[in-house]
Amino acid sequence: MDDYERPLFFHLMEYADSADRDVVDMVSGNPDWEAPEALRAGLKEYADASVDEFQYPPSEGLLELREEIAARRGVDVDRVIITNGAGEANYLAMACALKALDGDEILLTDPVYPYYHKRTEMLDATPRFVACDGEGNLDPEDVRAAASDDTAAIVVNSPNNPTGAVYGGDVKEELVSIAEDHNALLVSDEVYDHFVYDEGAFESALAFDSEQAVVTNAFSKSMAITGFRVGYAVFPEWLMDAVRTRHMLVNVAGSRPAQYAVLKALRETPAGYYEKNREMLDGRIGDFCAALDEADAQYTRPRGSFYVMARFEGFPGTLANTERLIDEAGVAGMPGDAFGDSRDDWLRFALVTPRADEAAERLAEYFS
Repeated sequence: MDDYERPLFFHLMEYADSADRDVVDMVSGNPDWEAPEALRAGLKEYADASVDEFQYPPSEGLLELREEIAARRGVDVDRVIITNGAGEANYLAMACALKALDGDEILLTDPVYPYYHKRTEMLDATPRFVACDGEGNLDPEDVRAAASDDTAAIVVNSPNNPTGAVYGGDVKEELVSIAEDHNALLVSDEVYDHFVYDEGAFESALAFDSEQAVVTNAFSKSMAITGFRVGYAVFPEWLMDAVRTRHMLVNVAGSRPAQYAVLKALRETPAGYYEKNREMLDGRIGDFCAALDEADAQYTRPRGSFYVMARFEGFPGTLANTERLIDEAGVAGMPGDAFGDSRDDWLRFALVTPRADEAAERLAEYFS
């Protein structure tokens, strides 16, 4: 996989920006709300630090930030590594699983976040897909049926992008068990864990204290700072040397000022910040889905994250139709076929714009 394939997200955002009409951009998950006040304060503090604070941080991340994460997640600090966003965290988990374990396959869900299977191909591994149901839920028995001695990793994302599904404790426990049975690594991407709308629906894979489970996460969505690239992963101890080596050779280290600001925000941001944003998004989802009802659309109402997948009769989710929707309705989403075969008739919309209501009205009018 040596040829560069430009992500479709970028193409569609540029297409929407160059359109001859006003367009509501709902392509990518870039939060539109304010970052925590303490984060801005942390950046200002850092700007006045001595020059020695402008040099390399420890490769695995600022110790104070790792300690804060470890305390919150109930794990030993030596299992935590700070990464260049959740993207690098997932890469490290997948690459190290393929290197350390016997298999050459990675099990993925369908629908799937596109970077997972593209990363699998980049690592010269074989992606194998397990279909979710109509609501995006994953049946562990289907995963068990697909798993084999060739399975190096099982990658899941909950709350899910693109479906908004949330995997509960029973599902996560079974996935951990499957990984253990096949000497594979469960990679649980939990980057949307602050956006769960059904109380008690979500459970972290860390709850099961397995030597075959990795949890990846980031502050990109929860703090509305996708540009800061501060993520992390919690690995089992037996894999940490390989993780540190690969992280060092790929990145050397992450951004020191970004880590400093995130640490201050973690320590000083009240729970109300996260609750307010979650309630705001829940309201957007309700209004957007109500407009989809007016358009007689089939849709999946998310239980978590901030994406809605919708299907309009006679309007399959192809790139051509996505561009047509931009030109004719003034709404930019993502084609469903970008996320796998099971939702190729659907479109995905990211509700991270204050104009979500306006976009919903445009869709209802266009398809009514």
